[in-house]
Amino acid sequence: MSNKEVKAALKSARDAIRNKEYKEALKHCKAVLKQEKNNYNAWVFIGLAAAELEQPDQAKGAYKKAIELEPNQLLAWQGLANLYEKPNQTDVKGDLADVYQKLLELYKSGDKQKWCDVCNKLVELYHQEKKYLEVAETWQKLIQMRQEEGAEKAELHQLWKKMIQLLKDSTRNQDNKTEQLLLTAFEHAVNSADTVPGEDHQNLYKDFIQCLSKFPHEAARLEKACNDMMALYPTMSYPLEVLCLHFVNSGTLSEEALHCFSRLLEMDTSSGPGIIGFGIKCLQEKKFKEAVKSLTEGLQKTNQCPAAWHYLAEAQVKIHKHRNAVLSCNQALEALEIPEGPNLRWKNLVLQLKAEALIKIADADAAEEAIKALEQIIDAGSDPVISAIRGQAYLNKGLMDEASKISQELLLSHPDLAESHALDGYIHYSQKNYEQAERSFLNAIERKAETAEYHQYLGLTYWFMSDETKRDKGKALTQFLKAAKLDSYLGSAFFYLGNYYRDIAGDKSRARGCYKKAFELDEMDEESGTAAVDLSVELGDMDTALSILNEVTEKASPGTAKWAWLHRGLYYLRSGQPSQAVADLQAALRADPKDSNCWESLGEAYLNRGSYSTALKSFRRASELNPGLMYSIYRAAALEQILGKYENAIVTYQQILKKTENYVPALKG
Repeated sequence: MSNKEVKAALKSARDAIRNKEYKEALKHCKAVLKQEKNNYNAWVFIGLAAAELEQPDQAKGAYKKAIELEPNQLLAWQGLANLYEKPNQTDVKGDLADVYQKLLELYKSGDKQKWCDVCNKLVELYHQEKKYLEVAETWQKLIQMRQEEGAEKAELHQLWKKMIQLLKDSTRNQDNKTEQLLLTAFEHAVNSADTVPGEDHQNLYKDFIQCLSKFPHEAARLEKACNDMMALYPTMSYPLEVLCLHFVNSGTLSEEALHCFSRLLEMDTSSGPGIIGFGIKCLQEKKFKEAVKSLTEGLQKTNQCPAAWHYLAEAQVKIHKHRNAVLSCNQALEALEIPEGPNLRWKNLVLQLKAEALIKIADADAAEEAIKALEQIIDAGSDPVISAIRGQAYLNKGLMDEASKISQELLLSHPDLAESHALDGYIHYSQKNYEQAERSFLNAIERKAETAEYHQYLGLTYWFMSDETKRDKGKALTQFLKAAKLDSYLGSAFFYLGNYYRDIAGDKSRARGCYKKAFELDEMDEESGTAAVDLSVELGDMDTALSILNEVTEKASPGTAKWAWLHRGLYYLRSGQPSQAVADLQAALRADPKDSNCWESLGEAYLNRGSYSTALKSFRRASELNPGLMYSIYRAAALEQILGKYENAIVTYQQILKKTENYVPALKG
């Protein structure tokens, strides 16, 4: 076949393809290849025809052969791209990306529009595969190309916005290079907007700031973006709120941060981040109750802020609301979904604070939970304070050997640490080794004199210590006073002061004041509440007694605060108000249905009210629960007599006389 015949055969092949006669085209091409086996156009035409005849492998082979012959010719690359783009082609996305890359190279110096079309296709392909870095780099090349071509500012603005859209899901991958390209896109988009200020620009800025807030290491950039947006939109609270939350999560509260909190609250008094910031300021100023109030309110509006939950828990620990602090720590841990970078630091702090709060609850279940919390702290083994907390948890759980082992190790490795000596003191105190406990608590106080708990335990050590200190409780008093002065929220210190003034000094009025203070600090402390009420009654101050009881019963949920209901019920019984007494004694029995004395008092209240049948039932219930309650048995017999049940009454009187021969009321009955 001559050169002329080869050209004619190729023309016939092209015409056959145009007329969709693909088999005919293949014949012409094969004829050419017999003569010229490296004919580029013949291989390209075979690729085209085979693709249309649904013979993808043959098509692919033909295009690859053509590319091998002429790697920088367009036709075969275009054909291969068309083949891979067909819907029936699977598992070829990687190959297609390589083909697009080559086409970009070939189009770069020629057809700019086709270059842009291929670039768009390549970006879409990378996006489907979630290859965000490749998306970003390729799209940036497209923008660069359009800039070189002299594209309008508005077009470039739309291209930067499109890049943001393409990369919006990439923040989950935490790839630093992609992240930088995304932030660059935001900066260009924000700076190339036409209408400034304007709604679209405002929303774009918000998205930019929201994106920056996901990257803790971009603090400087975030602060700049927030300040720039505030300058453009001075009445908008959003950038200020983000900036405030950024300062909260950073854990360092500078003058600038405090200024931001104040400015935000001036702009919007109901702003969650602003109220949280004010709460943290209160915590810094040791206004713990105000801190709890503000942080609680702020977190109701902005609850996904782990640092704020930690600050709330910290404030709750300061006022000894330990159960509430544990709940706040749990909220913080929930909000800390990804424990990386700064989040890891917060997680460790929250877990340590949770363990400390659980130890103050001081029961075995809480101790077990504290141990589990400490186990989750990264690098906890290297921190002696955490080891001391673990030792206390073991002690609370009754695992004395484990606690002692930690204590001995800490005293050897960290003799200058107050917590090492305090743990040793707690162990000796629990074993009633008061002399060793005294030595340990004195050592702890020498190293950390401002810890109220150490003084309180030293005071208790002196209280129980020896015959000499039992006679003279002055040393104990000194320590209790120090504890109360150092921590005015430590209810137990005031309780022990109340014990001193009541039992040692005989000063009932001062003792009552201490018990009342202890109870105000911890409304769950029944012992302090009861002591305050009893002393008020002894001092003839029924108004104070009733005021305490009324406050407790108003807040009490059903089945709780038995002591308060019982005390008030007995007061009403003594003061001739049987109906009120019945209501209160019933409430007390809901909390403890097996209290025989309470049933007896209820029977008395019904009797005084004239409700004989119910009084009879109450006295019977009392004697069932405690057969030794002669008064209840006698009252039941007397009521049976009143109600005309004479035979029953006689039997009951006889039962009493069998047990107590000279029980006069029964003899009379």
